[in-house]
Amino acid sequence: MNRRLFSEELKKEQLDGTDIVGAYNAISSVAMRCALKNKPNMPRHCAHYFSIEYLMGRGFYNNLMELGVLHEASSILAEKGIDINAFEEVEDAALGNGGLGRLAACFLDSAAALGLPLYGYGIRYKYGLFKQDFENGFQKELPDDWQRFGDPWSIRKDDESMTISFADMVVTAVPYDMPVFGKRINILRLYQAEDSAEAEKISEYLYPADDTEEGKILRLRQEYFFTAAACRDIVQNFVRLHGTNFKNLGKYNTIQLNDTHPVLAIAELIRIMTAEYAVSFKAALDAVKGTFAYTNHTILPEALECWDMGMIERILPEIAQIISKIDGAARIEREKAGYSAAEIEETAVIRGDKAHMANLAVYASKSVNGVAKLHTEIIERDVFPTEYKYHPEKFSNKTNGVTQRRWLMLCNGELSSLIDKTIGREWRNDFTGIFALKESIGDIAEKFIVVKGRKKKQLFDYIRATEGIDIPDDMILYAQVKRLHEYKRQLMTAFAILEIYNKLKRGELKDFQPSVFLFGAKSAPSYRRAKAIIKFINCIAEKVNADEQTNGLLKVVFVRNYNVSYAEKIVAAADVSLQVSTAGFEASGTGNMKFMMNGAVTCGTLDGANIEIVDYAGEGNNYIFGATAEEIKSLSSGGYSPQKIYDEDEELHAVVDTLIDGTFDDCGTGDFADLYDSLLKGESPDYYFVLYDLNSYVETLLTINEDYKNRVEFAKKQLSNTANSAYFSSDRTIKEYARDIWKI
Repeated sequence: MNRRLFSEELKKEQLDGTDIVGAYNAISSVAMRCALKNKPNMPRHCAHYFSIEYLMGRGFYNNLMELGVLHEASSILAEKGIDINAFEEVEDAALGNGGLGRLAACFLDSAAALGLPLYGYGIRYKYGLFKQDFENGFQKELPDDWQRFGDPWSIRKDDESMTISFADMVVTAVPYDMPVFGKRINILRLYQAEDSAEAEKISEYLYPADDTEEGKILRLRQEYFFTAAACRDIVQNFVRLHGTNFKNLGKYNTIQLNDTHPVLAIAELIRIMTAEYAVSFKAALDAVKGTFAYTNHTILPEALECWDMGMIERILPEIAQIISKIDGAARIEREKAGYSAAEIEETAVIRGDKAHMANLAVYASKSVNGVAKLHTEIIERDVFPTEYKYHPEKFSNKTNGVTQRRWLMLCNGELSSLIDKTIGREWRNDFTGIFALKESIGDIAEKFIVVKGRKKKQLFDYIRATEGIDIPDDMILYAQVKRLHEYKRQLMTAFAILEIYNKLKRGELKDFQPSVFLFGAKSAPSYRRAKAIIKFINCIAEKVNADEQTNGLLKVVFVRNYNVSYAEKIVAAADVSLQVSTAGFEASGTGNMKFMMNGAVTCGTLDGANIEIVDYAGEGNNYIFGATAEEIKSLSSGGYSPQKIYDEDEELHAVVDTLIDGTFDDCGTGDFADLYDSLLKGESPDYYFVLYDLNSYVETLLTINEDYKNRVEFAKKQLSNTANSAYFSSDRTIKEYARDIWKI
């Protein structure tokens, strides 16, 4: 990027009388023109990232920072009478749901920053996930028309469009290229479906509801649509650079599958080679096995996708035939390798009338990785035990990371400046330099307290303006912001708040430090229990915040439309990161890492990357509670009685009963009663062990409250997390992928 050219071009822009959206597009276009003057060509050897979602966040500030012109832009705009902060009005392109999409964005950022050739492929959704509002406490989903602000950071490539064929329709996949800036410029290529109204539905919404056959078919179309276009693009580039000897495909290309959504790419790549280049099925299968790599993100059975073979045959008959041939080849291969009949069936690509995408990915990939140490152990031991038994060399761990450029330098300039003044600026180029901060924690603790207070005030001012809720600046900020799912146990936090509230009402908590519990989360539109939890928390917030006896000591806030930009404010401000998933259920988590970088202690279970956070920052600088994964596994095998806990604990009994005793009103939906029943009735009551861990959780929260009284010592704990966060940079993760899997 020629910074002088950018400054000259921006100074020439006539922005007088231009509204914020017009100015945003004009400034972004100047940056794009200057940055892309010397765009590198795709190298001979590179990696490709396939993901159904990318939660990139607002590009404006991050791109200007990555290009090294954020300061220049701010100064030039100030001369023109424009405050650069005004562009926060331009909302995020929410083309992702949560951790999966945000991880993909961090990986692209890190690869570009490190100069590694990594190209992303996905879908350019017309609408983001959805804009969330609350109506009488219930989640209300509104269309997110992110393109109303324009899309200056993408380039439409009509001349590189692809034709994608289904049995009943033909669709044009039009690529939009989004540059990812760093030491090199990589590309995120998102495809938009065009040709007809029916075709356009494919790229209309992320994760259409799949509780109907029509919804399932649409999801199947989405997954095939972008992977087919991406595979065709990769093959065309390979042939152009290397010819048609597909034995070398994996030598020059690795395709990383971000979970099971893109796994149809395996069958499609075989289809392209066999149908269009006359490669034999066996040779195509061998080429595929040397090209694909699979990242598993979950152990939840419902997230390990299975497709009805009849549906695939109806919509994608050629792909169905290839999946059947892969299944047959895998069965023969495994029988020769000594698998038992039961093992062959367990690992089969097709079982009954279902195609198991995870089994297909594991069989046809050269590498399978988990995303945290514990998660990898679980997939090796419990999810894919037979494949690990026969092919242990395929499996590895690649603990997730987040980009410190967005999640510390951009979102927390005040803390970044304090770090600069303490240890110099080299950590900005090599994040392992942050370890040097450990030597100065005691010296800067009081300055850190000032910084944290400033970030809290900024967040609380924003909440006041956005949500209409007043929060005193001196409150301890506990944050639980993540996708709403039962295993993430926002419900347990709700119960813990009620217990603390009841203790305050009874006068049992002397010298209690004023505290605010902040939630941010979207529920899938068809996930009834998750939506019921949102309503329940909003009921609690209404009750607690209106109680004049306690509202100076305890507040509850559920922010609307939680997104990347909201997260940037929250992670910088939080004192305590609530990471309370049932042990063994959270693959990794990345929010925990963002909070850690910004000096929040973790209050959580020994789950996902929490384990490694504690290993690096020290258990004494964090707050661990609850059953371990091994204990959960043992309890799950028999003998756990939530009813017994409920009957014997009067306080727990009382807060659980608020679901059914009229304390809170679910407006006649029966949702709260269903939550109650999920904890105490049915075949597997309290499946996520909310009641089992609740008392330990409340005790830990009260311990944090007590420790916070010694503000300097608490600040030292917080700074110890920041100083030990280098391992959780996605730069480290990407280096490991590049070295061990992609060979780039």
